[in-house]
Amino acid sequence: MSVAAKTAYFWRSAAVGLRHSPFVHFIAVTTIAIALFSAGMARGAARVLDNLLASLGGEVEVTVYLAPELGEDEVHGVRTRVEELSRGDVTLVPPDAALSRLRTELGDLGDALAELPENPLPASLELRVPPETRNPAALQALARELRGQPGVAGVDYGEAAVERLSAIARALRFGSLVAFAVVLGATIIIVAATLQLAIYARRGEIEIQKLVGATDRFVKAPFLLEGLLQGLLGAGVALLGLWAFGHVLGPTLGSLFAFLLGPGVAGPWVEPRLVLELVGAGCGLGLGGSFVAVGRFLRV
Repeated sequence: MSVAAKTAYFWRSAAVGLRHSPFVHFIAVTTIAIALFSAGMARGAARVLDNLLASLGGEVEVTVYLAPELGEDEVHGVRTRVEELSRGDVTLVPPDAALSRLRTELGDLGDALAELPENPLPASLELRVPPETRNPAALQALARELRGQPGVAGVDYGEAAVERLSAIARALRFGSLVAFAVVLGATIIIVAATLQLAIYARRGEIEIQKLVGATDRFVKAPFLLEGLLQGLLGAGVALLGLWAFGHVLGPTLGSLFAFLLGPGVAGPWVEPRLVLELVGAGCGLGLGGSFVAVGRFLRV
């Protein structure tokens, strides 16, 4: 038998197998679709979380407090060094401007500041760091370097809040990874079990093939293709579900969380990269489950 004839036979046998046990294959396709839909939702949630971190990171501002004895030229020199070290936007806040801002933030209590004999606030530099410096490690290194500069009395960037937010993000990513691994293993087991039922339903055909000299590879090929088709169908259903979710509930969720994420930050739920990933994962789940099922049957 030629390679083309074998390939045609394998695909035809796989199609016949899908029609022979539709309910069993429906369960497998549904299981794969649910797993991939969950993975797509987790991926979308992770993207929203990354966008949230980026949007909040854009608000990270490093405040460099200057020594009160610095003159105007010395302040200018410190500002220049800070700009060179951070490669960010630096704004000078004179003591009078800092006191006026504090009075505004205190509201009615701000009138009490007028009784102060002198302004206790030093001049400061407000630094908006570039995106690549908005992670805790880079901010900590930058703050340590700035504190070592002459004329700098202190540096503050909300270290506790930044580290807490990053820790929450790491915990959510790790939790989603563990959950996906559990779902992945359960999906392969379910797909293997359902496909094994289909294999047992055709055990007479397999026994005849073995009697006439068919190799294990020849017997496995149609069932592996069945698993591949199951994975493709499951990925298609999952992508359709994600597309429907994005069109039906996406705008509502975007409007609900716009105060955190800003307009249009959530983005589309189905992207070309996600399509490729889910199709590849679906094919892998289908092939993995069918490989396990066929291997068990041939070992019996």
